[in-house]
Amino acid sequence: MAKVIGLGGVFIKFQRPEAMRNWYKDVLGMQPNDYGVLFEFNGDTHPQKGYCQLGTFEASSDYFGDAKQQVMLNFRVDDLEAMKSQLEAAKVTIVNSIESYSYGKFLHIEDPEGNRIELWEPVDSEFEATGDAMPMR
Repeated sequence: MAKVIGLGGVFIKFQRPEAMRNWYKDVLGMQPNDYGVLFEFNGDTHPQKGYCQLGTFEASSDYFGDAKQQVMLNFRVDDLEAMKSQLEAAKVTIVNSIESYSYGKFLHIEDPEGNRIELWEPVDSEFEATGDAMPMR
């Protein structure tokens, strides 16, 4: 049987798509293209195996912030403390403080259109040891 082998992308509607592509480039260091932003998952720059979670949340969850937001992006980052400093310098809205768990550190921010984004500095060895996906917080 054929099966899904990974996340190919997340698609979001924006009021100002080009401005948002530039924001992702300038603030989060992602590579823009004609369709949005693109990043290589691990590859030569990070030899450790990576994991990606498809989170299934209750419709009533407030974890995404505004109840109208139906999708939230989760981006893996290599140094969340340094990223937070960069975000503060860029005057990005930071929703909460860094939370730490055995499987990584998390921080929530908002993009210029008010969409909540989750940043995650993973501890992938936690998944390799247990074989489990990321627990829901």
